[in-house]
Amino acid sequence: MSSASPYLNPTFPGSGQNRPLAMSHRGFSLAGQENSMAAFRAAIDLGFRYLETDVRATRDGVLMAFHDPTLERTTDGRGELTAHTAGQLAQLRISGEPIPTFEELLAAWPDVCLNVDVKDMAAADELARLIEAYGAHDRVLVASFSDRRRFRVLRGLSRPVAGSAGIYATAGIYLLGFVGLAKLLARILRVHAVQVPVQYGRFTVVTRGFVRRCHRAGLQVQVWTINERAEMQRLLALGVDGLISDRADILADVMAERGSWPQRERA
Repeated sequence: MSSASPYLNPTFPGSGQNRPLAMSHRGFSLAGQENSMAAFRAAIDLGFRYLETDVRATRDGVLMAFHDPTLERTTDGRGELTAHTAGQLAQLRISGEPIPTFEELLAAWPDVCLNVDVKDMAAADELARLIEAYGAHDRVLVASFSDRRRFRVLRGLSRPVAGSAGIYATAGIYLLGFVGLAKLLARILRVHAVQVPVQYGRFTVVTRGFVRRCHRAGLQVQVWTINERAEMQRLLALGVDGLISDRADILADVMAERGSWPQRERA
């Protein structure tokens, strides 16, 4: 199973046939600093080259690396992020750290790959603009629960980027995999991966059969959010192609045990 996307076919030591990719979820922090430059830097210092983040647009159209629709959980601010300008958000802090713009993150480490979850439609056009401005097509994967938002990004790009399926598209791929039509649907949807939890409620998604059917369709299977060593090892044994984790420290150790670390030389 392979993909034409350079993002999904990395060249760091131990990559290629020795996948999977290891992705640090919103950077790495055990102190509530998710989606901050400090958290991203901590993951990179552990050897990560793949970071997962989220994007939302401010009232004046600046793209922020931020997950929640509201500010209260992770910052000292209040209200919806989209109701604030970038200047207003610059005054807020995530455990002492400013909220980063996506452009700051994109520019800070030019060799780092970013798995970007597009959280609102207003973010789509600006994400496309920044990918174009930085020529970042080969180091960005565009993800969203909404394929409509993902397609909005794609329409603004001059050349392809890696993409993962939205929630309904993933369901279609799952079902059509049983009758050999998942590859056709993936081509229509312009996706290269499915990013899924192990389970939706009581329904188990990630099985050996599901991984096999996705691979037959040319799709990678990347699983979130996996924080326990034993579960990481179990999923790797099933043949998944990527793990997304809050516990970047544990995931780095597991990948090192497989001889596929670091993804990026430590500073």
